[in-house]
Amino acid sequence: MHTATSSRPSSGPVAPIAASTQVTCMLPVRDLARARDFYERALGLPPVGLKPDGKFVYRCGGTELALFPKPEGTKAEHTAISFRVDDIAAAVAGLKARGVRFADYDLPGLKTVEHVCVLGAEKAAWFEDTEGNVLCLHEDIA
Repeated sequence: MHTATSSRPSSGPVAPIAASTQVTCMLPVRDLARARDFYERALGLPPVGLKPDGKFVYRCGGTELALFPKPEGTKAEHTAISFRVDDIAAAVAGLKARGVRFADYDLPGLKTVEHVCVLGAEKAAWFEDTEGNVLCLHEDIA
C-alpha cells in the first residue's frame, strides 16, 4: 500500500480538494518544439505560454495541459488524456485532416470500426502524440 507523506507540519484537519480547483494534466515530452507543433497545429489548442520551470501550458476547457521536457519521454502505455467531444466521427475526421493517425484494434472486447470503438456508455478513438503519449477522443452516448 502506498502512503503519501508530507514534510509540512500538520495544522489540523486537511480540507478536501474543492470541485472548483484548477486541474493541470502533466505530459512528459522528449522534444518540446515538436510536441508544441502537434498540440497547436494538429489539435488546435491555444497556447497559454512557457512557465519559468520549462513547462509549456495550454488551456483546454477548465483544465490546463502542461508539456514538460523529460529526456526519456513517457513510459505510460495507458490513456493519458481523453478529450470529450460531441460528435466523435466528425472529430476523428477533423483530426485526420490535420495529420493525426488513429489506432485500430481487433481484440476480444475491443474492436474499432473507422477508428471508433463502443465501450458501454461511450464511443472512443485513440491516437498518440509525437512523444508517445496515448490520447483519446470520447463521446458520451448514454
